[in-house]
Amino acid sequence: MFNIIDKIRKIKLPFLSNFQLYVDFGTSYSRIGIKDKGVVLNEPTILGFNNKTNEYLFFGTEAKKIIGKVPEFIKIIKPTINGTINDFDAQLALTKRLIDAALSPYTKNFSLMMPSISAIASIPYSATEIEQRALEEVLKKAGVNYTALIEKPVATAIGCGFNIFEHNPVFIVDMGGGLIEMAILSGGGVVVQKTLKMAGENMNKIIYNYSYLKNGIILGETTCEDLKHKLLNFDNSDKTLIVRGKSLETGLPKSVKITTSDIQEALSVNFNQILDSIKELIEQAQPEIVDEIYAKGIILTGGISNVPGIEKFFENELKMKVISSENPNASTVNGLIRIGRRKEM
Repeated sequence: MFNIIDKIRKIKLPFLSNFQLYVDFGTSYSRIGIKDKGVVLNEPTILGFNNKTNEYLFFGTEAKKIIGKVPEFIKIIKPTINGTINDFDAQLALTKRLIDAALSPYTKNFSLMMPSISAIASIPYSATEIEQRALEEVLKKAGVNYTALIEKPVATAIGCGFNIFEHNPVFIVDMGGGLIEMAILSGGGVVVQKTLKMAGENMNKIIYNYSYLKNGIILGETTCEDLKHKLLNFDNSDKTLIVRGKSLETGLPKSVKITTSDIQEALSVNFNQILDSIKELIEQAQPEIVDEIYAKGIILTGGISNVPGIEKFFENELKMKVISSENPNASTVNGLIRIGRRKEM
């Protein structure tokens, strides 16, 4: 585990003023917080590149809106895959843009000398040393003077309101866009952990394949994501949406009805694997930890935990109490903010 205390204490104030950032670069969304300001930016981790001029033209929300609607010379890039940097140059361009957007309202009075910038950033527990260095290098080139990396399960658990530095075990299941990260934490670190690369973005692809094979229709990426958000639920409400795509046979427009049952069938393997992995972690944990986890329950966070009825579904399958965190989309960045506030750890 990273030495959190030493890293936080190394962040100094080299000038009269200092901006401390809290950075969570997710596969689907990037979030930035600023000390004493809270979370100030929440943008899709995506950008558009013009191959003719070699320029990055579209960033964040603007880039997400044009997916599937651009000419061939505009390339849509997702620089972060499975929680780590996949395209260094694209991630650097996006990071510069996001940091500038986050800080611009607060830097108007610094025309002569910009304050020093430090950052506390989350990194997946499974990230390699090379992937950790890539994130540090991106932030350094984007103007950050010092970066402290915090394991994501640690930040997420703290963001959910738990004091992991006490010996009171907590079981966190973070279901985001790129990774399903589940961990039992106690005594300031991770006791047991498991990572699955079958999160939200992967689910979109499975919905695409399901519709392709069952209905003979080719759907766009944005359409598949909308189907997941609007139809997926576990509270026994069967909804229906009519979607339009390209016919597999003719290539012409085709409309089909997609129901909640279809989406549940398509994603059943994903959720069964998540449940099996949770059971595996419980089996690996010591009896004392299992006893406390059973009493306290399992905490769900991340975007997928917003699915209606998912707590009850997990409870029925696991025979344990399951609770969704209050602000699941921002648990990690809120945890980084709380870590930054700690004067003595």
